[in-house]
Amino acid sequence: MTKPFKILGIQQIAIGGEDKARLRKLWVDLLGFEHKSTFVSERENVDEDICAIGSGAHEIEVDLMQPFDIDKKPAVHQTPLNHIGLWVDDLPKAVEWLSENGLRFAPGGIRKGAAGYDITFVHPKGNDEFPISGEGVLIELVQAPPEVIKGLSS
Repeated sequence: MTKPFKILGIQQIAIGGEDKARLRKLWVDLLGFEHKSTFVSERENVDEDICAIGSGAHEIEVDLMQPFDIDKKPAVHQTPLNHIGLWVDDLPKAVEWLSENGLRFAPGGIRKGAAGYDITFVHPKGNDEFPISGEGVLIELVQAPPEVIKGLSS
């Protein structure tokens, strides 16, 4: 199969917990990731620290998430590995082609993500109409900016 897009690499890994301060102790204080920003959304039930290691096209985010309200959905702290994000060179073409080939996407379509890039999510479970899924893993497809496409395409 010829694909009209290319997955370039890992953009992020999102980890959830009931208390992101405990996650920061490990990822920032002990492992040395840099805290870059914080994103809070009541609608998405998330209070998220965006941390990173590396630079340029080789920077990888680790997003440390706790629920805004522990009793509401989505429960970003369950499971602890919330999702993995992949850079893609042409997100609209990827979504179209993958959908045509049976991949199920989560509701919401393509939209701006916490880091400012266009994103969409592959659903962790398939259904009758779209039988292919993340097989239990939520996968975020992230539109790579030009400098990342250039840096990871070589």
